[in-house]
Order: sequence, then C-alpha cells, then structure tokens
Amino acid sequence: MTKTARISRNRLTAADAALDANALELFARIAQAGSFAQAARELGLTRAAVSRRVAAIEAAVGLALFARSTRSLGLTEAGRRLHARARSVHEAAEGARLALRSQRDQLGGTLRISAPLSFGRHVLAPLLARFQALHPALRYELLVTDRRVDLLREGLDLAFRITGRPPEDWVAQPVLRFAVRAYGAAGQTALSGPQSLASLPCLLIGQNEEARPGHWCHDDGAAEAVMLQAAAWGNDMDSLMEMARHGTGIVLLPDFCVGPASGLVDLLPGWRLLVDQGEWVHALTLPVPAGSETARALVRFVRDALVVPAA
Repeated sequence: MTKTARISRNRLTAADAALDANALELFARIAQAGSFAQAARELGLTRAAVSRRVAAIEAAVGLALFARSTRSLGLTEAGRRLHARARSVHEAAEGARLALRSQRDQLGGTLRISAPLSFGRHVLAPLLARFQALHPALRYELLVTDRRVDLLREGLDLAFRITGRPPEDWVAQPVLRFAVRAYGAAGQTALSGPQSLASLPCLLIGQNEEARPGHWCHDDGAAEAVMLQAAAWGNDMDSLMEMARHGTGIVLLPDFCVGPASGLVDLLPGWRLLVDQGEWVHALTLPVPAGSETARALVRFVRDALVVPAA
C-alpha cells in the first residue's frame, strides 16, 4: 500500500468519525436556523460552543461547510451536498422526539427562577400561573429582586434580566422589548415635550436625590435632554405608581407595568427615555447539559406568549 493510500484512508476515517448522527443533526439545525446565534438559542448552547463544534467538524472532514460573513451565513458547495442527508437525519431524530413528547411534556419538580421586581410582578407572574396550569406537577421557587444574581452560586435554573449585554457564558433569549415612558394620573393633559418634565415633580426608581439628565428619543428620530429632579424616589415601582395615580407626580417606568386598569396615561406619546440597561428583558439559562430542560420549556412558553420574533 502506498503512502498516499494510507493518508487517504486515515483522512476518510477521521471524516466518518466527525460526521456521526449528532454532528449531522447539528449541521442541519444550524443550516435551518440561518445563524450560529439562533442555532445556539434553539439548542440551549452558547454561540461559542456551536462555533467550536462546527470548526471541529470542518477540520475533521477537511472541507468548509459554511460560507460566513458579518451579516449572513450560507452553505458552501460541499455544505449543500451534505445538507440533504443531514436533514434526513434531523427529521428522523425529530420524529423520535415527537413520539415521546406526551411523556416529556409532563413537566414536574421545582424550578428556581429569578426576575426583576417590575417584570416579575406585572409580566412573569401571570405567565407562570398559565404555565403551571399546563403542568400541575411543576412547582416554583421565586427570587423576585432587582439584585443581579449568579445562576450557579445561587442554584437557579432561570433568570430574567434587563440588560443590553447578556453574559456570554449563559444562553440568553430575548423575551420582551420595552420602553420607559412618562405616566401620570388618568385625566391629565399630555405634555408638550420632555422639557416640560424639568418643572414637574418626577417619581423615579433608584437613588435620585440630585437632579440627573434624562435623554429622550421620539419615534420620528427627534431627541431631547432634560434635567430630572425627583420629588420621590426609591426601589419599589408599585409604590411610585400608586403615588402617580393619586396625582403626586409623573412616574417614569417600563411600559409593561402599565395596563388598562392601571389608572395611568402616557403623558409623552411617542417619546421614550433611554436607559443604560437597554430595552430588552432576556431569559438566561445555563448551557446544555447543565441547564434545565424545564427552564428551557418555560422560556419557549414566555417567548410565544409575548410574541417575540426569532432573532
């Protein structure tokens, strides 16, 4: 046997080992998702983990399977040839999972969840009640706090966090986009613009004894900055909302806190206050296999209930 033949056989053996059923299904799911980031969310992995697994497959087979750019992800010629077979493997695996769904969907045990106060009370609590009605054997331990928590250190399965930069070592799924707006008691007249807030009592979350700048943006692109002086401040959103309902001042809060029965109206229609934490609530779970399947099921339920489009 020639040296060339031995090299070719060794290379073929490495390629065969790299393209097992798990690798083929991973390849098919990434191709279907259209991005490493979306595939990572669907698989419960970090983007870095998906990238590493794809790089290992491509290195083993000696071929590039994905054509990458900063904005899109496509298939190379070799990737397109492999895709049909990989899709068959994925469909067979998905069929097996669906056959067991009735058993798997009966979730149970205790799910430990953390969420910010405002989101936990006004958005998450009703959704948890609906989810538990579907899975009556499931129980919740809730840590509703604005303190930033560590999933590993505090033994949590799932954390909801308002952030524009979710940690890279957790699987982050956007579940709700919101805007911070200015609300007053029902019957109050809308303000002419954000500058009107400079002469009005404001009710603000946080430590706001000193006046602070507020940067506002309108839906049409206009922007204004105004100094906000708090008439009352603190860490309890509901107390500030109650004060605003009684005419004490104007409360600045996320729009997901304000429903039809809140007794509050938007005094600056079209304007939103820009906040350092960003405008998304993310659900954070640990990557597979450490992460909880029940937690991932709840995240999917929350995203569907809040009609969050795929990223």
